[in-house]
Amino acid sequence: MSDLAENIQQIQKKIKVSAEKKGKTLQDITIVAVSKTFNADLVNHAIANGIEHVGENRVQEARDKFPLIRGPVTKHMVGHLQRNKVKYAVELFDMIQSVDSIELADEINKRTKKRIPVLIEVNTSGEESKYGCRPEKAIDLLINVTAYNSLIVKGFMTIAIFSSDPEKVRPCFKMLKEIFDEAKSMGLPNADITTLSMGMSSDFEVAIEEGANMVRIGTAIFGERT
Repeated sequence: MSDLAENIQQIQKKIKVSAEKKGKTLQDITIVAVSKTFNADLVNHAIANGIEHVGENRVQEARDKFPLIRGPVTKHMVGHLQRNKVKYAVELFDMIQSVDSIELADEINKRTKKRIPVLIEVNTSGEESKYGCRPEKAIDLLINVTAYNSLIVKGFMTIAIFSSDPEKVRPCFKMLKEIFDEAKSMGLPNADITTLSMGMSSDFEVAIEEGANMVRIGTAIFGERT
C-alpha cells in the first residue's frame, strides 16, 4: 500500500516536468487511475492519496467494484464498449471515453437518462487490434455525434502504438492533437472540446509533451497486472 502512495507521487513529479515543458502545471493534467483487475481496496487507497478519477475497461468489473469504492470520484469507461452493455454503462460511468461509431453513440443516446460526457476514440496507430474510428473519419463522427442531445462531446481519446521509443509513439499523439485543434475551432453545438485523453503508463510523458491534458495510468500506479 505504501508503494502505491509513492507511485502516485512519482507519477505526479514526472507529469509536472512534462507539463512545464508545455507551459502547464500538474493541476492542468487529469490523472485517470485505470484499475482493471485491481481490487476496490487498492482503488480506495489511491483515492485516499489524491486520485480523483478512476477508469475501468469492462462493464462487469465496474458493476462488481464500484459499489465498494468510497469517496467522491469521477468514473470513466476507458475500454471498448459493446452496445449490449450500454444500458449498464450509462448508469455506472460519469464519462465514456471510447465512442468509436455512430451506432454506439445512438445506443448511448437511447439508454441514458442524463446528459453524459463522451470522448471520440480514434485509432491513430493504424493497428487492426485497436479500436477507434479512422483518423480521417474523426471529424465526421464528431459532427454526427453532436446531433444527439443526451451526449456532450468533450474531446478525443487514443491509444498509441506500443513502443518504448518515444519517437515511435509521438506521431500518434501529434495526429490526435491536430484533430483536437480542428474540432475545437469548429464551435459545434453539444460539444465542449476541452479534453485530450492520450498517454498511459509507458508513454504519458510524451503524450503530455504533445498536448494531452488527461492521462490514463494503470500499472504505474497499481503495479503489474497478474
